Amino acid sequence: MADSADPRIVAYPPDKVAQYLASGAWDATPVAGRFRAVAERFAARTAVIDQSASMTYGELNVRSDQVAAALLERGIRPGDPILFQVGNTIPSVVAWYGVLKAGALPVATLAGHRAHEIGHVAGMVGAVGHIVDDSRPDKFDMVQFARQQATSSHTLRHLFTVGSERNHRLPPDVAAIETLGRSIEPRDASRSVHAVQTLLGPEDVAVYQLSGGTTGVPKVIPRLHGEYWNNARAWALALDRTERSITCHAAPIIHNAGISCALHSTHSVGGCVVIPPPDKTVALRMMFEHEVDDILFAHGMFSWIMSDDYVPAAKHLRTVILSGAKVPEELFARVESFGARVGQTFGMGEGMFTLTRFDAPRELRSTTVGTVLAEDDEIRILEPGSERELPDGETGELACRGAYTIRGYFDSPEHNANAFTSDGFYRTGDLAKVQLHDGGRFLSIEGRIKDLINRGGEKVNAEELELLLHRHPAIRDVAVVAMPDDRLGEKVCAYLVSSDPSLGVPDLQVHLEGLGVAKYKWPERVEVIDTLPRTQVGKIDKRALRDDIARKVTA
Repeated sequence: MADSADPRIVAYPPDKVAQYLASGAWDATPVAGRFRAVAERFAARTAVIDQSASMTYGELNVRSDQVAAALLERGIRPGDPILFQVGNTIPSVVAWYGVLKAGALPVATLAGHRAHEIGHVAGMVGAVGHIVDDSRPDKFDMVQFARQQATSSHTLRHLFTVGSERNHRLPPDVAAIETLGRSIEPRDASRSVHAVQTLLGPEDVAVYQLSGGTTGVPKVIPRLHGEYWNNARAWALALDRTERSITCHAAPIIHNAGISCALHSTHSVGGCVVIPPPDKTVALRMMFEHEVDDILFAHGMFSWIMSDDYVPAAKHLRTVILSGAKVPEELFARVESFGARVGQTFGMGEGMFTLTRFDAPRELRSTTVGTVLAEDDEIRILEPGSERELPDGETGELACRGAYTIRGYFDSPEHNANAFTSDGFYRTGDLAKVQLHDGGRFLSIEGRIKDLINRGGEKVNAEELELLLHRHPAIRDVAVVAMPDDRLGEKVCAYLVSSDPSLGVPDLQVHLEGLGVAKYKWPERVEVIDTLPRTQVGKIDKRALRDDIARKVTA
């Protein structure tokens, strides 16, 4: 098994493990066991709804047992990594819990990953299985892609699908999750799962998530049985979720936010999670139809809130959390106008979440990402490039440590040497500052260190400039990136989505001069485009924009 004895895993210090188990931040029961306890308690309640069906906790528990037993029969062993490239469907959820129940390790890749990323991740973790979405072979043949990956891998030997049409004949080496294990008696399947789960401990790896870094191939994040379910449960309790909660997650569910803030979080208290595809029309319609009362909107979905379609969808909303960027006042106020409690969050696959509690003053809920989620979480603001802690109120690099923050990336000693401080704090790469209120340390995210443009020694904060440019009446969306320059090293380029296609550098200079912005921050090149590229999880793909402008400058 991939556990704390594996030299590729950076273990938590033994005294911290004892502390976290004693405080309740961790639990000795594996993730699948935590789910089973809830599923047996709320067997008749609906656990999950997708675009075409629903499933109760009892049904999900039995089907995931059967899938787990079938995986074990096929030779999957505890600790075997299984790649997930699937969409927001019930079979994807069945597969997730089935893999966990078999003691294997879900590897949460993105549906849009291709050979470069999948080949790297599969080789790094030694993946033995690959689960892909086969619902749109006309768009991209995921089965053929997965088979190609297997031919170039030394370890990949099991291929599974979700979403295959009933009349679609799969190759003999491919099995559909929808039918996998159906013939296994539920009692026999449950016994097989129980035998495996007794082998697992709190320091064993439960799940591999991937880093959201903007450079290079993704880093692998090992999340442990002791902490992963509890991290999600802490989120649920902070938002007052119960078995009557109906939550929604329209971004990819097989992603840390989807698992921690939606699937595991909702299931930890016996609630129902609605998982529409990442399509505005479908998602908002499903929110209305299923009376969703709790949702997290990522930055890429902020425009949904301002649309007319949001009005019926918001009818039952009780809780709205916003994430991924500074929230404009008009957006915050619109959510409030429909009667929902609204706050902000900041989080990462590496572990820590912050959240603005609803008893905090509105000013703090609208301008900060709140306080740490758990008592065992620690944060520091460091002078960038050093381990010197800055006083509250000053902007520096956010660093964190605690029960839910990893102590190192998988098999990455050289990267870990730079990504973590000497005493185990994870350097997030985010610029942040802390403001105090009633003894609470409220965090505001001020940008990314990698998003600083170094113009001849003068630093331009891209996010700051983007917020200023957003105030131009003709600019609908904007992303500021560095472009290479032989003399200054870097200059500022602004990618704009605008109602005025002729908008150029002189117009932005007039706008920024009117706001009293220093000249060194002014963009020196403008690219007007139809839409900004986004990653699979809805964030602006600045890597693609930097690559684009570098090619243009070079040419």
